[in-house]
Amino acid sequence: MKPTVLVTGGAGYIGSHAVLSLKQQGYQVVILDNLSGGHKDLVETVLDVEFVVGDTSDRPLLDKLFQTYKIDAVMHFAAYIAVGESVEQPGKYYDNNVGGTLTLLEAMVAAGVKKLVFSSTCAIYGPPDEVPIPENHPKRPISPYARSKWMVEQILEDFDRAYGLKSVRFRYFNAAGADPEGRLGEDHYPETHLIPLIIQAALGHRDSIYIFGTDYDTPDGTCIRDYIHILDIAQAHILGLEYLMQGGDSDAFNLGNGQGFSVREVIELAKTVTAQEIEVIEKPRRAGDPPTLVGTGDRAKQVLGWKPEYADLEQILAHAWAWHQKRHGRKNADATPAALASSAS
Repeated sequence: MKPTVLVTGGAGYIGSHAVLSLKQQGYQVVILDNLSGGHKDLVETVLDVEFVVGDTSDRPLLDKLFQTYKIDAVMHFAAYIAVGESVEQPGKYYDNNVGGTLTLLEAMVAAGVKKLVFSSTCAIYGPPDEVPIPENHPKRPISPYARSKWMVEQILEDFDRAYGLKSVRFRYFNAAGADPEGRLGEDHYPETHLIPLIIQAALGHRDSIYIFGTDYDTPDGTCIRDYIHILDIAQAHILGLEYLMQGGDSDAFNLGNGQGFSVREVIELAKTVTAQEIEVIEKPRRAGDPPTLVGTGDRAKQVLGWKPEYADLEQILAHAWAWHQKRHGRKNADATPAALASSAS
């Protein structure tokens, strides 16, 4: 029998796709999610696995959970992720992303669970010295969100040295797209990510899309990002888990497609995919956004055998478009707020 995996944040966007992939490949899965951003209905109707509502900061609950389900490894997705909000409310991000993770790690050590796959971010690099960004690039995070992720990575290194807790940290670039069969997709509230915001505008749920910053040192003046399909991210996490279960040492891997698209380019391609006109409003730069974040998955391919299946941005947009049409449908745009478009991962 394959290992039993605890997936924190398993009712959220990336976590739910990881759970779906784990289940399809025969793993036993337990979800822990406080439902601050996750979707109980999708867990119940699509995933159909053991589901515990709770928080990673609840040590008694964690101790009971590890004892009850005999967990072999953990995939840790539970975190606040909005860059702009982290600038405005840094304490919220350090308390949850760092404090909650520390409690989880201590509970793992107490339970003898020594394998963790961690959801990190390319934002830990900050403005890059070179593109594509390699894993050994200096770490200069410029937002509390990014700093919280980098802090956790350093904590994981300390826990490895002190307790032998082995981890794989995935620094992925912009997660995007949806399950090609339309079972799961990206559905945050409030939404802060660029592609779903564009699609919301195309569906009439928002009357426009904002571009934050048009004077960056990029070809068209807008931020450039590398977009990676959500199922390719999920598969990487399973490969990272298998690597650890086979005795692999702690390591960090970028997950990216090695090609960048500007905010303007994404909007224009989305117009083609959706066959909808989308009003664009230009705004000043937003704090916490590096101009360019592009990386490759070369080390993950070499070490883990990762093979992305959905690297084409048009395909990523098409899967997201199909999901949002199924989940939300078209709506009259009257009296809807403008989209607060984010270009950060």
